[in-house]
Amino acid sequence: MKNLIIASTSTIHGSTYLEYLLEELAVFFKGVKSIVFIPYARPSGISHNEYTEKAKEAFIKINKNLKGIHEFSNPIEAINQAEAIFTGGGNTFLLLNQLYKNKLIEPLQKAVQTGTPYLGTSAGSNICGLTINTTNDMPIIYPPSFKALSLVPFNINPHYLDPIPDNKHMGETRETRIKEFHAFNTQPVIGLREGSWLEVKGSSIVLKGELSARVFEYNKTPYEIERNTELNTLK
Repeated sequence: MKNLIIASTSTIHGSTYLEYLLEELAVFFKGVKSIVFIPYARPSGISHNEYTEKAKEAFIKINKNLKGIHEFSNPIEAINQAEAIFTGGGNTFLLLNQLYKNKLIEPLQKAVQTGTPYLGTSAGSNICGLTINTTNDMPIIYPPSFKALSLVPFNINPHYLDPIPDNKHMGETRETRIKEFHAFNTQPVIGLREGSWLEVKGSSIVLKGELSARVFEYNKTPYEIERNTELNTLK
């Protein structure tokens, strides 16, 4: 049975890394001693080691050991034998490219489908959708495919931002960009605001956190859903 937390972000304003989620994660990872961390997204270009150390500091607070997947001699076996998995945020194109390079797409899909707990934040959440076409990231590298893990039946837009009234910025809003996506694609997109996450248990997909989320469906007007809404009917 699938068991995931798909979070918009690792850090909300005024808090430390994963602080807002730690109480939830202590329950989510109950019974787990060690977590395999995938640092491939490398936010701000930091090294795999630096990123892993940052994540370790958070998980020590809930008495969990963390080991970067780059520290294993065989990354596929690391996933196959993992008690739990955490994929951090950063650049989604870089993350997905590295997953393809290390032949980890199918092992990750199999692990999650068979019940290995999975936590994703930002880019690590983006890859849970059908494709990464609705990421906000700069395409700094070209992965073999934009197809992602397909752990949920829609795309995700982490860090979703609403238009700011009277803002002088002339660039596209997130809503505009997702409408552009729907000019060529039909799958739904969930705009996840900061501090929100999706809780996936088996076939159930429920919005958690304090804020609503915005849903974009092909040829439909975008709409809001409130926390605790079930999303498994979206296709």
